[in-house]
Amino acid sequence: MKVKPIQAVNDFVVKFANVNGSGSASANELFARAILRMGVPVSPRNIFPSNIQGLPTWYEVRVTERGWLGRRGGVDLMVAMNPQTWNQDLAEIEPGGYLFYDSTRTLPASKFRDDIKVLGIPLTDICNATYEDSRQRQLFKNIIYVGALAALLDMDAGAIAELIGEQYKGKEKLLKPNLNAMQMGRDYALAHLKCPIGLRIKKADAVGNRIFMEGNSAAALGAVYGGATVCAWYPITPSSSVAEAFERHCKRLRVDEASGKNKFAIVQAEDELASIGIVTGAGWNGARAFTATSGPGISLMSEFIGLAYFAEIPATIINVQRGGPSTGMPTRTQQADILSTAYASHGDTKHVLLFPEDPKECFDFTAQALDLADRLQTPVFVMTDLDIGMNTRLCEPLEWDDARVYDRGKVMSAAELQAGKDFGRYLDVDGDGITYRTYPGTHPTRGAYFTRGTTKDRYARYSEAGPDYVDNMQRLLKKFETAKSLVPKPLLTAARHPARFGVIYFGSTSPAMAEALDLLAAQGIYVNALRVRAFPFQDEIADFVAAHSKVFVVEQNRDAQLKTMLVNEAHINPASLISVLHYDGTPITARFIVREIAAVAAALNVRPLKKDKAA
Repeated sequence: MKVKPIQAVNDFVVKFANVNGSGSASANELFARAILRMGVPVSPRNIFPSNIQGLPTWYEVRVTERGWLGRRGGVDLMVAMNPQTWNQDLAEIEPGGYLFYDSTRTLPASKFRDDIKVLGIPLTDICNATYEDSRQRQLFKNIIYVGALAALLDMDAGAIAELIGEQYKGKEKLLKPNLNAMQMGRDYALAHLKCPIGLRIKKADAVGNRIFMEGNSAAALGAVYGGATVCAWYPITPSSSVAEAFERHCKRLRVDEASGKNKFAIVQAEDELASIGIVTGAGWNGARAFTATSGPGISLMSEFIGLAYFAEIPATIINVQRGGPSTGMPTRTQQADILSTAYASHGDTKHVLLFPEDPKECFDFTAQALDLADRLQTPVFVMTDLDIGMNTRLCEPLEWDDARVYDRGKVMSAAELQAGKDFGRYLDVDGDGITYRTYPGTHPTRGAYFTRGTTKDRYARYSEAGPDYVDNMQRLLKKFETAKSLVPKPLLTAARHPARFGVIYFGSTSPAMAEALDLLAAQGIYVNALRVRAFPFQDEIADFVAAHSKVFVVEQNRDAQLKTMLVNEAHINPASLISVLHYDGTPITARFIVREIAAVAAALNVRPLKKDKAA
């Protein structure tokens, strides 16, 4: 069945299917950045294996002049460079889409589809004829197909050449061969294929002043600007690059110019438990300290997290979530650590969670988490995930007010102690549940206390008396209530017309949700949206649910963890909530959200109405 080829300008999806370790990652990113350099927004996502070299890897680039940065779903152009995944990759192409492949080896007609356009270039033959070294053949093959795509998509070859020049500045031995490889691919496509195809990149001015960066790097920079001087960590995918980026940023920003001495400490500990132990010790000493980990790391850290909670020691923990349980899917994304993190440790615990949606909020919330940890004297978690953390994404520029003063919370000074001010380490003096602390060595004879994870009275004296324990635990609840006024409030996106339905979501679901709301409105289904940005939950969330007949809760896990917490912590009637769950390890798509919500709307006999009426 012949299908008319897809025609689109600045609005399509390209997916690269490669072999891990083939050097394709840099070439694929070069392709994405070249489009960005042409003023057209892109949203790339790397889908890579957790195991050894040789396994399949994919790189998906959404070209989106309208600025939709979530995954759309579907593929318009597949660059199929991996025979292992040929059938899978072929099946993903939209009817009328395009297949680009290495045609060195002749394939039978049964290996193709008659509803797509096939574009073959003998890449291996070209490389074998040009390069003698086997590694060069492999690496330059990737640059050659980027050059070919430039011709096929009518891209500005100058933008690609400019990026190659920037990448290999001062490395002439690498610069010229890469430029030649790119030009070789472009020339071949122009000579042997009809260029451009139905998909085209046209110069635009749609990027504005937005920046292009990874969430992990942004979080690390937020830690630097937020005053963190200590980082203790243990390697774990997908969070390791937070600590690595923190080191890079510190070497640039935290080295004393006069002495050359580092004004930071980074420790790769022997395991996750040791890393959070170091962070806890640093926090007790008055340093701002953090660690970065993922779900399995949170499990291993739980004992020290409980100590920090009960001894009331500041600690900031960046949890870059991945698939679970156990080691799960280390290189896939999920939002499945909400419950385990909110109640980490044994006994009655509740922890503050922040949910950033993009690299900018990774920066902002990490800096804020360090303030909150000091103010509340407790662990504070920044809940990102692999989709945000390890993918490069467009976001608003990072901003920092140099006049900003760190919130160190209630710290009793030596002068106050000397003057005889009453100091009870666990004494609530003003009703907000937050007590005064002292830094070690503040005063030679006053202000000392036992820091322990066992029971104590208001003056930090060891006590096994039930009333003392209850008094302390109730105060911790009061402090958690105080946290509601300090954490980021939820953000409302109101539909263009009055809406019966609402939707609640958080974190990396945001870009797909923005597009989904627009697509639903086009169908006459109007939905108000509330993005939750923190736990504990503010009253605005319960009010939002009460204002709608049904509220969808969209999250990327199996067990509806956010919904569970809304029922348990915000006391919301579960009958008011409808779960929309996505947890296959890939980022949620706008198409998925639309399909799920529209199906429920239809089941509830809600028919799309005219644009001037409410759904």
